[in-house]
Amino acid sequence: MRFPRLIKTRKEKNEEETGNFLYLGGGLQLNDQKMKNRSRYEWLEGAYMDISDEELSRTNKNYLGLCVSNKKLVWFLIFLFLILGLLFAQAAYLQVVKGDYYYGLAEQNRIRIINNKSPRGIIYDRVGRSLVKNVPSFAVFVTMYDLENEKGNKDEVISWLRENLLQLDIEKSLDKVLNTKRTSKEYYEPVLLVEGIEYQKAVDMRIQSVDYPGVDIEVAPRREYLTYHRFDPVTSLAHVLGYEGKISPEEYKKLNKDGYLLNDYIGKTGIESRYEKDLRGKYGREQTEVDSSGKAMKIIAKEEMVKGNNLYLSIDLEMQTKLESIIEKYLNKLGKSKAAAIIMDPQTGKIYSMVSLPGFNNNLFAKGVSQKEFEDLITDKNLPLFNRTVSGEYPSGSTIKPVISAAALEEGIITEHTSFSSYGGIRIGQWFFPDWKAGGHGITNVYKAISESVNTFYYTIGGGYGEFEGLGVLKIKEYFERFGLNKLTGVDLDNEKQGFLPTPEWKQERKDERWYIGDTYHLSIGQGDLLVTPLQVANFTSVFANKGKLYTPQLLDQVYNQEEEIFHSVEPEILNENFISDKNIEIVRQGMRQASKTGSARILNSLPVTSGAKTGTAQWGTDKTPHAWFTAFAPFENSELVITVLIEEGGEGSAVAAPITFEFMHWYFHYYKKDLADIKPVE
Repeated sequence: MRFPRLIKTRKEKNEEETGNFLYLGGGLQLNDQKMKNRSRYEWLEGAYMDISDEELSRTNKNYLGLCVSNKKLVWFLIFLFLILGLLFAQAAYLQVVKGDYYYGLAEQNRIRIINNKSPRGIIYDRVGRSLVKNVPSFAVFVTMYDLENEKGNKDEVISWLRENLLQLDIEKSLDKVLNTKRTSKEYYEPVLLVEGIEYQKAVDMRIQSVDYPGVDIEVAPRREYLTYHRFDPVTSLAHVLGYEGKISPEEYKKLNKDGYLLNDYIGKTGIESRYEKDLRGKYGREQTEVDSSGKAMKIIAKEEMVKGNNLYLSIDLEMQTKLESIIEKYLNKLGKSKAAAIIMDPQTGKIYSMVSLPGFNNNLFAKGVSQKEFEDLITDKNLPLFNRTVSGEYPSGSTIKPVISAAALEEGIITEHTSFSSYGGIRIGQWFFPDWKAGGHGITNVYKAISESVNTFYYTIGGGYGEFEGLGVLKIKEYFERFGLNKLTGVDLDNEKQGFLPTPEWKQERKDERWYIGDTYHLSIGQGDLLVTPLQVANFTSVFANKGKLYTPQLLDQVYNQEEEIFHSVEPEILNENFISDKNIEIVRQGMRQASKTGSARILNSLPVTSGAKTGTAQWGTDKTPHAWFTAFAPFENSELVITVLIEEGGEGSAVAAPITFEFMHWYFHYYKKDLADIKPVE
């Protein structure tokens, strides 16, 4: 049996009794063998208990046990270790697996990392005229973690926001913020609620926000793009500069590893997009101690920001404005609305002007375009968001004839003395391939063919006629590609198209038709399925202007590193050279010179400088007005400019696009070039 614990013995009994008992672990052990045959007594709360010999003999053990079975004890221990194991596993999960997460939550109560946005780099034209600027804008940010930490004030904060931002449509964005999941990153970071609030309202809310946890009013600089220069509209610059817009969830997932934030703005199109990393700079960081409502108390550590690089484009603002205004004037006269034009330096590939009309106001996107404004833009039949200079693909018309001439000369198909008779066209069986001039042009060599754009000459050297064997479709394709067609030029803009060169294999596969001689004839005069971009036409015209080199067209001229305070120049890049002999290049050049003097481009003959040019009229549908092309370079011997103009559905190139080119060149060489001499370019 289990013995009660001996509490205390009386002094009188200690000497008599306790000598025979030994206290062990809460029980008594017999100490004197002689007392085994006698009654034993235990002192319990001042009384003795008698224990018989029979009771004592029930065990032969010399210790006191428990009244719990071994089986129950085992199950108890298993249960105990299971509970301890679960507790240990949970502790390991919280401290090891989720340690960083909960550490971050704990730190959120005390320390915040505040990102200081670096000023975005400014974009200038080639002589340092600003094309964009950063303007202060005020925005409201909400941090859901701080807002819900003060549960009693949450409804009060929301009511305050609605009351102060009544004039702005915040319900949609507010609903999105309030439904942010606790597990998401947005829950612990400031999320943009609304921007573009007035200055006085921003000041008032900033003062009051001390009493409203989770709300911050901050300065959020936004881009403002040039839309007028000297009161003339320059909406075509929107296609060049592009615009900056709020980062999308997809973009954030891709860029967050590079330090981009949930509320960042990034370049979406144009130069803003292509040189995003240069313009952005590097954000500064402040480790700040905050109070329970998330308000900053003091700065613990700081990392300085690095300003974004300034970009100097090759674009000339005066030339861009003038060219756009001239084209707009002619479009209004014609009742047309769509055009594209390129002006570039043939000696370097630098682009001075790039006009695509209609343009658009990129400030709409910078400030946050409304749904209605965006729908108006994308449903406009004239496609104002479409950059026709690099993305528009059109049949080239006769602008391609200098390339065909160079190919035939280089392959030895013709010489400068080879002549054919033009009687108004060529007949093959039931098909007739006409000249543009009724009755034909008479005896024609390569100079006259270029000058007067004689179709019969190009039908013959391209596809052959009678016993004369022409280049053939494969050789034509080869030389077109040497001049940069059927491939991207590499200009520093997104969404460039490469155009298209048809082949017999393509036609068989696509149209289930064989290639006919008529297809080669059409290709030889820039018709049929051939497609080019205005930039490609300007670029291959540059080959004849600079006497043999094909450059990569470039918009970026210099980069000013604001951290190092130094300029980096972008060097010209040659794509191809020495693929046409100097002699043959000069023959084609003389043909283009003759076009400007007495041929289809003779309107340029009254310029104060010499020039070379080629007209083009591109059919693109039996019931549609042709596209009007004109491409030229000047001065003839040492060319400074190449200009290519396309008027969609404009009609004859010599009647529509040529006058635009003449008016611009007259302004440039008569007036602007003299003014430009007084302007010191950026060095």
